[in-house]
Amino acid sequence: MDTIYFTLIGTNHYYGHEFMEKDMKVRLVKEPENEADKEAIRVELPGLGKVGYVANSTWSVIGESWSAGRIYDKIGATASGTTLYILLKCVLCTLDADSLAENEIIEEGVIEEIVE
Repeated sequence: MDTIYFTLIGTNHYYGHEFMEKDMKVRLVKEPENEADKEAIRVELPGLGKVGYVANSTWSVIGESWSAGRIYDKIGATASGTTLYILLKCVLCTLDADSLAENEIIEEGVIEEIVE
């Protein structure tokens, strides 16, 4: 599988991103009830909760990143990622490969219920 990149934005509305470092694990959580964006995916860190969102606009997606809309149907209700580069106004992350593999199993009907 090719690496899937995503841009973490909006951190300035929460805790900022100055404390973030390369290789931190993040959790992606779909927000289908989000009125502003039906394909919204929030990003969380353990102990802090929401730290931002996966970019979903051509104005905010950087480099080879996938938008939240492109990722949305390829993951389950949650997924995991890893920070790669801490930039001036955003954080470039990678989607963990096992996030897609679990979703493929769910889509095939092998797992009918997810218990977290």
